[in-house]
Amino acid sequence: MVDIDSRKLRLAMVGGGPGAGIARAHRSAAFMDGEYELVAGAFSSDPAKSKAMAKPLYIDPARAYGSWQEMLETENKLPADKRPDAVSIVTPNHMHYGPAKMALELGFHVIMDKPITVTLEEALDLRETVKKTGRVLALTHPYASCATAKLARDMIKAGHIGKVRKVVVEYPQGWLYRLFEAEKGNKAAAWRTDPKLAGSGSVGDIGTHAANLSETITGLKITSVAADVGTIVEGRLAALARWEGGVRGSVQASQVSTGEGNGLDIRVYGDKAGLHWRHEDLDFLTLIYQDKPAERWHRNTDWANAISPSAARVSRCYAYHPEGYLEEFANVYYNAAMAIRCVEAGRTPGELDLDFPNVEDGIRGLAFVQACLESSRNNSAWTDIIRY
Repeated sequence: MVDIDSRKLRLAMVGGGPGAGIARAHRSAAFMDGEYELVAGAFSSDPAKSKAMAKPLYIDPARAYGSWQEMLETENKLPADKRPDAVSIVTPNHMHYGPAKMALELGFHVIMDKPITVTLEEALDLRETVKKTGRVLALTHPYASCATAKLARDMIKAGHIGKVRKVVVEYPQGWLYRLFEAEKGNKAAAWRTDPKLAGSGSVGDIGTHAANLSETITGLKITSVAADVGTIVEGRLAALARWEGGVRGSVQASQVSTGEGNGLDIRVYGDKAGLHWRHEDLDFLTLIYQDKPAERWHRNTDWANAISPSAARVSRCYAYHPEGYLEEFANVYYNAAMAIRCVEAGRTPGELDLDFPNVEDGIRGLAFVQACLESSRNNSAWTDIIRY
C-alpha cells in the first residue's frame, strides 16, 4: 500500500463540463496547495461533452465517463494505487445527493458544492451515511472559510468585542435583476431559478451563505426567524433573526439588487466593540469602538496570527498582499485534505484539520431555509429553526 502522506490525493469530479464556471474555481482550489491531482471525471450529462474534457484537463480519456454512476462503479474497481481518494461534486443542486451518497458508500471521501442537497431528508440521510462510512464530507461554504472570517471568529472567541449583542448580515447581488434565464445559453440563471433544480431560489443559494457566515463568526446558532421571502424577478429574503444567548439582528439576501456585485457584509456588535467584515474588502477586518478610533486588521500579520492559527494556516501571501475568492475554496480543499490524510492513516484529525464546513453545516442551512419559507407563508411569524 502506498503511504497516504507520500503522494497527492487522487480526485475524481462529477460535473464541471464545458463552460462550468464554478468547476474552474473548484479545480483551481484543489490544485493550489499541491494536495490533489485530478484523475477522472463524469463532467457532463452529455457523454460526448464529458469525454471531450479529458484533453484540456490532461487526464486519461478512458477515465472521462458518460455518467457519474459509471465513473464511481468503474473507479471503485481499480487497484489501490490508481483508485481516487475523493470525489468533488460541482453539479447543479438537484444532482448533489445521488453522487454524494454513492461515493460515500463506496468508500470515497466527498467535497461538494453547497447547498448539500435539495431536501432536508436527503441531507439527514447523508449525515447517517457519513457516520456509517467514516468518510470525510466537506462542503464549500467559501466565504466563512477565508482567513479574515476565521480571524473574526477567533477574535470574538478571545473576547475582543466582549459579549455579542447584535448581528447584522447582508448579501446583496444584482446579477438576476432581469429574466436572464429566458436567454439562450445562460445555464447558471436557468437552473438557479428553477425550483425543481435549485430547491429554494435566493434563500438557499445565497441566504444560506449569509446564515452560515453569521453562525461561523459568532459561534452562535440562529434559533428563530421572522422572514419575508418574496419574488421580484427571482427573489429576496429579509428576516429578523434570533441567535443563541438572546442575540438579535437580521439576515438579508437578494439577487435582484441592481448594481450590486457580491456584497456579503457582516457586522457583529458586542458590549466592548463592534466588528465589521466585507467580502469585497476580503483581506481586512475592522474593529470599531465607541470611545476610540477604529482598528483595521490584516489577515496575515504577527498580531493576527497570534490570535488565529486557523487564519495563519490558510494565509498564502505575505502581509498586505491580496488574496481572494479562489483561495477561499482552496481553504476548504486544503483542510479537507489534511482530514482525509488523517483518516486514511488511522490518525485522529486535529482541530485545524477539521476546520471546514461539513454535513452538519449543510443540514443547518436547509433547516434555516425551511424556517424562512414557513415564516413567510405565515405572514412573517416567528418560526423556530428545528435542530436535527
